[in-house]
Amino acid sequence: MPALAHRQHRITFPDLPEWFETLPPHFAWPQLAGLYDMKIEEYTKDDRYVIRAEIPGIDPDKDLDVTVEEGVLTIKAERSERDVDKHRCEIRYGSLTRSIALPKSAKEDDVRAQYTDGMLTVSVGLGQEKAQAKHIEVAHD
Repeated sequence: MPALAHRQHRITFPDLPEWFETLPPHFAWPQLAGLYDMKIEEYTKDDRYVIRAEIPGIDPDKDLDVTVEEGVLTIKAERSERDVDKHRCEIRYGSLTRSIALPKSAKEDDVRAQYTDGMLTVSVGLGQEKAQAKHIEVAHD
């Protein structure tokens, strides 16, 4: 009787991040939920609040919109897909949006933005902290 030959089967999986992206939100793993979101960092430098966003592969003149309204900074970007015959594609195309609540002392009329080497840097001037809400005694009979 001949010996049974062992075969090694390689199981191939789709690119997992891409596969999880196709699942409805309640099935996706929380750790992977933000995998393709716009990545940011926030910090204070001197008298400015700084937000840096990683947005490579866009044309800032056509594909980027930065707004400030009612204490919220919103960054919208659109990465368009190139019309070429691809062998593989791991780049995410489409719209990206990120909204960040600004500190209470942010001056919405003092905002600067610069896009260099795929990084958007937005800085907002900081003023005096706005007064805290005041507790009002309510009289009753």
